[in-house]
Amino acid sequence: MSKRRLNRRQNWRIQKIQQERTKRAEAREDRVQEQLQAGELGGEQMGTVIAHYGSQLDIEPADQPDTLYRCHLRANLPPLVTGDRVIWRAGSDLSGVVVAVQERDSELCRPDSRGQLKPVAANIDYIVQVIAPLPTPHPNLIDRYLVAAEAVGIEPVILFNKIDLLNDSNRDHFDQLLDRYQSIGYRVIHASTHSSTGLEEIKGLLKGHTSVFVGQSGVGKSSLINALLPGVDIRVGALSEQTGKGTHTTTAARLFHFPAGGNLIDSPGIREFGLGHIDQATLIEGFREFRPFLGYCRFRDCQHEQEPGCALLEALAEGKISQKRLDSYRHILSGN
Repeated sequence: MSKRRLNRRQNWRIQKIQQERTKRAEAREDRVQEQLQAGELGGEQMGTVIAHYGSQLDIEPADQPDTLYRCHLRANLPPLVTGDRVIWRAGSDLSGVVVAVQERDSELCRPDSRGQLKPVAANIDYIVQVIAPLPTPHPNLIDRYLVAAEAVGIEPVILFNKIDLLNDSNRDHFDQLLDRYQSIGYRVIHASTHSSTGLEEIKGLLKGHTSVFVGQSGVGKSSLINALLPGVDIRVGALSEQTGKGTHTTTAARLFHFPAGGNLIDSPGIREFGLGHIDQATLIEGFREFRPFLGYCRFRDCQHEQEPGCALLEALAEGKISQKRLDSYRHILSGN
């Protein structure tokens, strides 16, 4: 299909919008320079990005927990995300300017609508993948999150929420699903905000660490955060009656503090997690139970399909890896 060409008026409109945006950005930078030269800003200090809204950031000073300054970003700095540690200078009326950013220990990225890799959150210790009986969790989607976490070296945790929705017709299915991941070595937590099941275990895991909740919309991330952090009052969305999928309630990643220590980043709900930016070698390494067998195939270019002497197929025959996980790897590799 040929690309649709824009008419003259559409091109003019796009150029006008871009010019206006450039003009606003230049005006902001001019104002920042004026504040710096006039000595209107305080001294440099450490801070953390609590949330970001376009060109503005909510910064929490290192020595003033729960106090937020709405800050602009210097034009020469890269885009920042929730969890970034920064150097900033305070202005009047809880405003300020971010002047530098510290190196990230880790970052969670996902492709945007154009397929370009975009950071979502930084300096994370755990990626907590929240799933629930509804909307139905697909193993391939779970595997995508796990591969994404493994690829960036962040420890993944599976949190099975809304266990009160389990019944005689679906319990065996979900027990088998979760047992598969526990046997691989992943930590699985069962939780319910209605019965408060698992909440203390979650708090114990997150204490002293920075974690991010990810998962499909409607799995109860916001309800969990409301239960874990009373008073935060994150808006909760209901499942769509037509699709059985959740409605998006979180629009920007935001960082919250636990009273006993530790941080939690709530990210916008995402129903799919593209891995188009990950090459085949990184993808197969993301299946952690495959790793002991990699590099032992008879052929260096083994595709692990039907080749003789394939170490992965031998492991499958011996019951050391599961057919479902191998199928999931192939499914992701094919781009489906």
